Amino acid sequence: MTNLICQRILLKLSGEALMSETGGSIDADIVHRLATEIIELCQCGVQIGLVIGGGNILRGAQKASQGLNRVTGDQMGMLATVINALAMQDALEALGQPVRVMSALKINQVCEDYIRRRAVRHLEKGRVVIFAAGTGNPFFTTDSAASLRAIEINAELMIKATKVKGVYSADPEKVKDAKFYTHLSYDEALDQRLNVMDTTALVLCKENNMPMRVMNIFEQGAIMRLMQGEDIGSLIQ
Repeated sequence: MTNLICQRILLKLSGEALMSETGGSIDADIVHRLATEIIELCQCGVQIGLVIGGGNILRGAQKASQGLNRVTGDQMGMLATVINALAMQDALEALGQPVRVMSALKINQVCEDYIRRRAVRHLEKGRVVIFAAGTGNPFFTTDSAASLRAIEINAELMIKATKVKGVYSADPEKVKDAKFYTHLSYDEALDQRLNVMDTTALVLCKENNMPMRVMNIFEQGAIMRLMQGEDIGSLIQ
């Protein structure tokens, strides 16, 4: 397919996107649906880097607030992202899509160590690359990891897939008249504290001119329509 707006993207999924409605940490049907959409993009020539959060399994900061050492909690959260990455890898490979999981922590019995040049080479060969274990450091979120990896692999666009259609002035599930933003700058997102991503992630994107699209992952086919030029969700740049 021609006339795609991007050839290389970084897709950031929340761990909660993988959860079942009954509360199970990983829903096989949801993972399969997401894998199918990712493969459709690959077949059109889009190179895809993927970061998946670990919140469906464990949130390190939350555990720290309950008394666990923050560094230990964050390390546990990094391992949760590896579990999600392996689940997505399995779903993609079951559908015939080549994929590599690259971890910022050394766990090379289950996945590759993250090496930027090797990651770029995998993308060039048409493999989906799933970046696991965040940045490999405590006190940094998977949003920050997604921003960092997007910049490192020279992605043309970072997509943050959420459960709402884009960026609002307030939580639309709590505030009925919350304003929806179709386009805004990084300065506006930071100044208005819109909670799109954490501050570190936003500043990284701003300073490196990385455009970000925030959109609803549960709207089937939306990412493909976005790649074909449809104005979907909220664009921050």
